[in-house]
Amino acid sequence: MLILTCPCCGQTGEETEFHAGGEAHLKRYGPGSSDIEFEGYMFMRENPKGVHFERWRHVYGCGKWFHAARCTMTLEVFGTYPAQTLSPPQELRDKISEKRPGWSWRDFA
Repeated sequence: MLILTCPCCGQTGEETEFHAGGEAHLKRYGPGSSDIEFEGYMFMRENPKGVHFERWRHVYGCGKWFHAARCTMTLEVFGTYPAQTLSPPQELRDKISEKRPGWSWRDFA
């Protein structure tokens, strides 16, 4: 079971207190976009084996959205940060690199 900490209200809880919202840091396309761009936004998602950045909502708490970095193989949660952040904070990237030598944010950017 995942244990997440909401960066908005500071509450820590099991994943059942939260709701997963899919991949984080997607470029969103809507009205006026090409069919290819919209298809990519709607259907093309990463499904990595390893570090993954996701959106989560604190459903049974403050109700706010945030991002979490976790490993899809071990379910280890590296950290969480506000959804308004355009990329993971440097200290979180450093923490992941320390635990996963050879990992690079550039692989995701």
